[in-house]
Amino acid sequence: MTTLVLAAHGTRSAAGEETLAGLRDAVRRARPGRRVELAYLEISSPLLADVLPALPGPAVVVPLLLAGGYHVHLDLPAVVAAARPDATVAPPLGPHPLLTAVLARRLAAAGLRHTDAVVLGAAGSSDPAALDDVRAAARLLAARLSRPVTAAFASAGSPPVAGAIRALRATPAPRIALASYLLAPGFFQGRMEGSGADLVSAPLGVDPDLAELVWRRFDQAAWGSSLSSRMISSALSSREGTDPAPTRSS
Repeated sequence: MTTLVLAAHGTRSAAGEETLAGLRDAVRRARPGRRVELAYLEISSPLLADVLPALPGPAVVVPLLLAGGYHVHLDLPAVVAAARPDATVAPPLGPHPLLTAVLARRLAAAGLRHTDAVVLGAAGSSDPAALDDVRAAARLLAARLSRPVTAAFASAGSPPVAGAIRALRATPAPRIALASYLLAPGFFQGRMEGSGADLVSAPLGVDPDLAELVWRRFDQAAWGSSLSSRMISSALSSREGTDPAPTRSS
């Protein structure tokens, strides 16, 4: 039976680790009897590099990442290439309408009003494609809420969250709501909460729609619609100094 491995970045936040463990448990409940493991690229334990070699049978790695970027395209495939080159890596979670549904619920729980301006706050990335993924998520949320949504970033990326909020202060909107496009509490959620927005939603956290999305990414990879095998082959060949041979997703 194929094992689903949830690959998170890692965090120094105990609350963040607890949230990710809760998400793992929700994913397990969604398909009883399937083996689901949670591992990390760095900082937290267990490390993905240690978990993968010990797994029996085939494995699909689903990144607990909301957009593309360094970790999706370089770091994660390199770890898999070194530890378990026969594994398949699924696409990142976002953008996706199921994430939009969770964001809308978190905003509603935080007290969103029809007159509020909305900013979607993400961690950010130096990869332009990752920033485009976040902007696509903002467009999905805008359609869901029937109002404009500005994508903004807590670290790399433009505009910064604080800058987007300052710009909206010059508009007629009475309040500014910040939708946290983060999976779990931690450093970046703290930045969101200190950004000056009138309300900040909780991270995506543990949600049945998020668990469903994880399994959709798993199915997508397991049934051969992922490009991850080429990514892993490229990472493996770069380590060995050879050109990658054509491969097929498992």
